[in-house]
Amino acid sequence: MSGFPNLRLRRVRRTPGIRAIFDLPFPGPEKFCWPMFVVPGHNKQEPIASMPGQFRWSVDRLAQAVEPVVAQGVGSVLLFGQTDRPKDNGGSGAWDERGPVQEAVRELKRHFPELTVMTDVCLCAYTHHGHCAPLRPDGALDNDAGCACLAKVALSHAAAGADCVAPSAMMDGQIAAIRAALAEEHFDDTLLMAYSTKFASACYGPFREAEGSAPGHVPGMPADRKGYQASYANARNACLESILDETEGADILMVKPALFYLDMIRRVREQTLLPVAAYNVSGEYAMLIATAERGWGDLGDLVRESTMGIVRAGADLIISYWASRYNDFFRR
Repeated sequence: MSGFPNLRLRRVRRTPGIRAIFDLPFPGPEKFCWPMFVVPGHNKQEPIASMPGQFRWSVDRLAQAVEPVVAQGVGSVLLFGQTDRPKDNGGSGAWDERGPVQEAVRELKRHFPELTVMTDVCLCAYTHHGHCAPLRPDGALDNDAGCACLAKVALSHAAAGADCVAPSAMMDGQIAAIRAALAEEHFDDTLLMAYSTKFASACYGPFREAEGSAPGHVPGMPADRKGYQASYANARNACLESILDETEGADILMVKPALFYLDMIRRVREQTLLPVAAYNVSGEYAMLIATAERGWGDLGDLVRESTMGIVRAGADLIISYWASRYNDFFRR
């Protein structure tokens, strides 16, 4: 290859028009998924202090919230729920057929039948201890009982009309348990998105405030999820999670968080032919807003640059709180 002065890389950067020819385009809005928080009650639109611009919605306000997002062409939403029922050891409120998530699925499919509705399948917002599976009497996590509970949750979402169920609990065998339960009840067309490489990250704080799902202090059990979420210092083990979830029947693999784990998105992308989702999580969202609010960067530029990093890493689906503002940031 000839070098300088015959080769001048500035030639392909010189003008906006030239850059547009060679630059990778942003994905269309159909590649984005907007995470939403659904709460019991009526006429609720509660601001989330740690996530400016995001809200907790009651089911009767969902259509109003989603309509402008659908109008931008955003292809999917991912629902997270809360309960006003008493919380218990097994999180039984999570599979209540009249729960907020189940009602939200019905409401959205009624108003927006073409919208892909995804649901988070977990127990932490429904258990009195805040962990993602029941606890045994000695305080230890009961992995297999957790899988059985998660299967009940997934079935209740599928029965309500969810297009995709997404278990986030990180229990060993959860994908196999849910796939078997869906098959037994003839939900053969329900997509199963695995939070397959989900790290025990410090970036979940705003989400846990929004969802009320922080792990509690329980005798015999640490007040964190490092015992079941992947360690950020063990990349091979984290990749193995995705390999196993694929063998158990996942349709989509996910890496979470996204910006701190771009290398893992690339590694998972290279080891599978399945679609790969990346979850641009609450802490990453809040960091960009805080940076812009302090005058240390332009929010639009920060959003576009960080999102392009996720695209370059190989994500097919971007789960992002920025999705609700697609036109503001990505429409050129």
